[in-house]
Formats: sequence, C-alpha cells, structure tokens
Amino acid sequence: MTIEFWEILIRLFLTIILGGLIGFERESHNRPAGFRTHILVCSGSALIMMVSAYGFTGQIGEGFEADPGRIAAGVVTGIGFIGAGTILQQRGSIRGLTTAATIWVVSGVGLAVGIGFYLGAIVTTIFVLSSLLLLRRFERFFFLRRRLKNLQVRAIDQPGLLGRIAAALGDMMFNIRKSELGTPEQQEETGEEMINIEFLVEVPLEADLKDLFSRLYGLEGIIEVQWEGETVNKHGHHLENF
Repeated sequence: MTIEFWEILIRLFLTIILGGLIGFERESHNRPAGFRTHILVCSGSALIMMVSAYGFTGQIGEGFEADPGRIAAGVVTGIGFIGAGTILQQRGSIRGLTTAATIWVVSGVGLAVGIGFYLGAIVTTIFVLSSLLLLRRFERFFFLRRRLKNLQVRAIDQPGLLGRIAAALGDMMFNIRKSELGTPEQQEETGEEMINIEFLVEVPLEADLKDLFSRLYGLEGIIEVQWEGETVNKHGHHLENF
C-alpha cells in the first residue's frame, strides 16, 4: 500500500492545525510546552505513523507484513519522557501535569492523522480544547469557591508581623487573595498594642491545617488564630470543644 504526495501534505498540514490549536491554548497560559512544541510532537507522530504504515511497502519479503502498531506504541512511550520534562516540583507542589497530558494526547492525534483517522483526530482535538477552556471556568467557579477560607489572626503589633505570617502561609502553598489590617488596640493591663489581621486564603488540596496552626502559634506575638470564624488552638482543635 502506498500513499500519494498530496495526501502526505494534507496529513502533515492537518497536524499543524490540530497540534497548533492545543499548543496555542497552552502558550497563552505561559506553560513550559507551548505552540511550537505541540506542533512538533503532533507532526512528528504523524510522520512516524506514515513511515510505519507505508514506508516499508515492498521492502520486506513475501509472507511478512509490517506492523504499524509497534512503532506507534514506541511513540506513546517516548512521548512520556517529553511530558515528564514539563512537570515541575516546587515546595512540594507539582505543576505541569495538564501540559504533560496534552502532549501525550497530541501525539495520539498525530498518530491518528498519520494513519488517516481524521474524524477521531478532529473530535479528540475538540474535546481537549473544550476541557482546557470550558472546564477551567467551571473548576474555578466551583472548586475554587470551596477552597477560599477566612483566616483571622490576633497578635501583638510589631514590625514585620505581616511578613512573617505571609511567609508561613507561602511555605505551605496557601495563596493569600486578600488581607485586611484592623485598627491597633492598646491593652490597659500590659500597654501593648493588639491588632487583628484578616486573610482570605486559597487552600491547597493537600493542606495540613494542623501544621498551619502550629506554625502560626509558633510565631512571636501571635495570641489567637480563628479559622472560618472559630477560634482554634495550635493543634487545630476548636477551643469551644474543650
């Protein structure tokens, strides 16, 4: 079985379009693998698939048949190494999994185009773009609202207090969305000024709240910590339960 020159051009051109669409979405969000990377992966996968399916025609002896699936399986395995390069680990947080997944899917799109399965390649691209664009909004609206929590800290007013609290939150990957400083109040007994600081924080999925409260109470000057309006101790227990 052979393939015409115009058919090769159409298939490679289609990989540029399909891979480019997904890559453009990743590029728009400043991801490690973007527009060019996705096009190269998609086009390269299609070329390898065409070589595997059509390149060995007439070059093997009678009674033997080429197996395009073997090279396709090798492409899927090899793409895993490229995808792994887009995954970053920083302070216990892993980023880049979505981009690694899109590279893997794009290689599959390229293989589909290379073998002539255009409908599957186009529909898959539409599904991928839908999940990246539409589900992102749903995720932000539904899941992020559930992860936004109110944290209040009452402490002795002193230089650098806000910075130390922010550093403790940052070390545990809590994202501060909003902070408000109350008016300092002087304690008649000690003469020290007390201040209330309110935070709106985005809580990571793997957050250890007990560790957070322990760290906050370990900071100099922290008197009281409230989580969602309820006072907690350094072990994360609500004080009204004791």
